[in-house]
Amino acid sequence: MQIALAPMEGLVDEILRDVLTRVGGIDWCVTEFIRVTERLLPASTYRKLAPELFGGAQTAAGTPLRVQFLGSDPVCLGDNAAFAAELGAPVVDLNFGCPAKTVNKSRGGAVLLKEPELLHAIVREVRRSVPAAIPVTAKMRLGFDHKDDALDCARALADGGAQQIVVHARTKVEGYKPPAHWEWVARVQEAVKVPVFANGEVWSLEDWRRCREVSGVEDIMLGRGLVARPDLARQIAAARAGTAVVAMGWAELLPLLHDFWLQARRKLSPRYAPGRLKQWVGLLTRSYPEAVGLFDAIRRENDCRRIDALLGVAWNEPVRGEFEAAANA
Repeated sequence: MQIALAPMEGLVDEILRDVLTRVGGIDWCVTEFIRVTERLLPASTYRKLAPELFGGAQTAAGTPLRVQFLGSDPVCLGDNAAFAAELGAPVVDLNFGCPAKTVNKSRGGAVLLKEPELLHAIVREVRRSVPAAIPVTAKMRLGFDHKDDALDCARALADGGAQQIVVHARTKVEGYKPPAHWEWVARVQEAVKVPVFANGEVWSLEDWRRCREVSGVEDIMLGRGLVARPDLARQIAAARAGTAVVAMGWAELLPLLHDFWLQARRKLSPRYAPGRLKQWVGLLTRSYPEAVGLFDAIRRENDCRRIDALLGVAWNEPVRGEFEAAANA
């Protein structure tokens, strides 16, 4: 059984990947999607979106990192995947699940599920372009506005060379609205010979048990559920191993939240750091009553120093130019 951390664009950046993988239970994680259009991206793009590549392609906790691409040009995707492999990407992942309108309008993400032939061509070209030792994997939804082609899309990915397929068990049109159709994950696994991961609407240990029962698959990718309950992967791993499951309390979580904020202060502009904190705390309110009060206190606050005080952390102001250096590293 493997448990993966989902690649959520605009949320799970290198800071949150670092913090969540330190909690434990996560076997691998994925970058936010790297958009590929018509050129070979420079190394600076990877330093920004996949800085772990330059430190052994793993988080500080030792969790392996996969690089995910999004685009529709097979040759261009292949060229960029080859360069990522040169930089040390241990696995190349392809995004066919993003539901964002701006992404879909530019022919990326879930809209490509309307074209199984193109899915096959993209995966085949990327597979051809990277060394044989580097796996190529893919993430898909059940379709764009219907599920009629879900199995054909999965077969196209597997036949093209995808060695694992993560299935977000909803269509693009369904977005993130419950329920997730886990029974379709079972149908996909029956249609392909490669391992299939279930993804979508797993917020608790009980959800995982039901997902496993309905989908019939052991492997799982956790997204918002893991962000909202940072020890969810650890709980699932313990339950799977038959050991005691001890839920993380607020006192254990608070130091991680403080570290997240200090990393955001160091790596992000003061204009954007508060928003990242609010995103995470907002999701934590699903699992922790203590997060509700904290969120109420910071939701309208954009002054970093006042947020420091509300969190009870001490911030050492960087010397002039240090922020710019970190941002461009």
